[in-house]
Amino acid sequence: MFYIFRVPRRHLTLLSLALVALMAAFGASSAHAACTDPPGPGVDWRRCSLDGQDLTGANLSGMHLRDASLQRARLANAQLVGAEADRARFVSAQVDGADFTEARLREADFTRASLRGAKFLRADLRRARLFGADMTDADLTGAMLLGTDFTNVILAGVTWTDGARICAAGSVGSCQ
Repeated sequence: MFYIFRVPRRHLTLLSLALVALMAAFGASSAHAACTDPPGPGVDWRRCSLDGQDLTGANLSGMHLRDASLQRARLANAQLVGAEADRARFVSAQVDGADFTEARLREADFTRASLRGAKFLRADLRRARLFGADMTDADLTGAMLLGTDFTNVILAGVTWTDGARICAAGSVGSCQ
């Protein structure tokens, strides 16, 4: 059974204002962060320009960095565990020792980035561009690499996707 109520116009305005106030109060916790917000787990920096930023040692776990630009950024020893960074640009970034465990990095651009000792455990690097990057001693255990560009990438000491094979000294472009 359905009931139809007639609400006087003056009450509709009050009801609308109350609904807007409730939405603002409860929706505030799920709002996206602005590009100027400080780094922190789960922050949303999609499509933000963070070029040259110093994020050394920052906890960026679970962050949303899709289409973000981090060119020449300093992310040494940063935690990016579970970060969603599809198509992010880390061109010429310093990312030594960073932890990208289970991060989504599809089509990310690490051209000429320093990734020495970085962890990419179970990370999704499909179609990522690593042209000229230095991955010395990085860990790719369980990483997805379909279509990844390893042109001129230094792979000396890299733990390969099987977790057992270590790339030989002098490995460039492919794991020897």
